[in-house]
Amino acid sequence: MRTRWPWIAMLLSIIVLVSPIGTEVLHDAFFSSEQLSRSIAQPIAFIGLAILISICLIEWLIRSIVSKRRARGAMV
Repeated sequence: MRTRWPWIAMLLSIIVLVSPIGTEVLHDAFFSSEQLSRSIAQPIAFIGLAILISICLIEWLIRSIVSKRRARGAMV
């Protein structure tokens, strides 16, 4: 049984991170010279990254469940 990589969620994550809004949030969160800008943008960036990672994990879980069911159905 082979679990497929969650490529749809990874592609979505890359698109979000490379978009102008995503790069601006990442720049403000980690590379800004103003402390106020960093302190505002860092929680937003961490929450966004946590959401993207959660989406990837959910897709991986769904793909593994579907592949197990297909493998079990093929044997019966």
